[in-house]
Amino acid sequence: MPIRALWELPAPAKLNLFLHVVGRRADGYHLLQSIFVLIDWCDTLHVERRDDGRLARHDLGRALPADDLTLRAARLLQAKSGCTLGADISIDKRVPWGAGLGGGSSDAATTLIALDRLWRLRWPRERLLALAARLGADVPFFVGGRNAFVEGIGERLTPVELPQAWYAVVKPPPAIATPLVFADPALVRDTEAVILSGSFGNAEQHPGRDARGAAALAQGFGRNDLQPVAERRCPEVAEARRWLEARFGNGRMTGSGSAVFARAGTGDRPVAGLPQQLPAPDWEGRMCRSLPEHPLVHWPG
Repeated sequence: MPIRALWELPAPAKLNLFLHVVGRRADGYHLLQSIFVLIDWCDTLHVERRDDGRLARHDLGRALPADDLTLRAARLLQAKSGCTLGADISIDKRVPWGAGLGGGSSDAATTLIALDRLWRLRWPRERLLALAARLGADVPFFVGGRNAFVEGIGERLTPVELPQAWYAVVKPPPAIATPLVFADPALVRDTEAVILSGSFGNAEQHPGRDARGAAALAQGFGRNDLQPVAERRCPEVAEARRWLEARFGNGRMTGSGSAVFARAGTGDRPVAGLPQQLPAPDWEGRMCRSLPEHPLVHWPG
């Protein structure tokens, strides 16, 4: 009996533990290095099969743009697979958009994984990854399903094992347009590259730096090269960073912002709680824990 519906599908957010811009391609795309870690701040998707071939999205929480990345992912998979089935995709949106948390990319990845199963395509992960790369720089990471050292324009993934950790995450109201950050003349574009040896091996800063394991790279290593530009364009990012630094001793923007996070320990409990009262009523925040892998990591293939 064909599966008619898949319920309660998670689409977790991510943090960039560091984000270095190490160069720029001739076509204008920036070359990046980062460690991406999945966290337990998730959207939830419900996907039901349609026999008429139509694709429709239904918003159960925050309203999304009429033609969002989720629908584009569904259309791309439908076109490339030749599948004549459709789907109703319902999204309970909890991860804030314009935050650098990858919420839209994660929704698109969960859509690809879910429709592959719902439509009984049984595509291997590598084939889904090829589609994911056409949708956006972060989508392949979520389809890959494991915390990763990310290079290139987001398509080169090296899985890394990281200790489970707590992160305090806050999001001030403004959203930051990623293209404007990357186009800013003040953006640093020549950070020295990190070389990672083996899937879970050592990493070394080249040249003249000590070797560092992947776990060490996650503990306050490096910086977010986009952060100075984002803080100048959006003072609330700097305010959020200072607010977290006062409570946790550290703070860093994720992605192109405007969300900022602080490392809050690796034990059973965070070293400190996130105060219920944030700097302003329209700020969002929560204490998150990293995930060892995507909840749907074993679905493709």
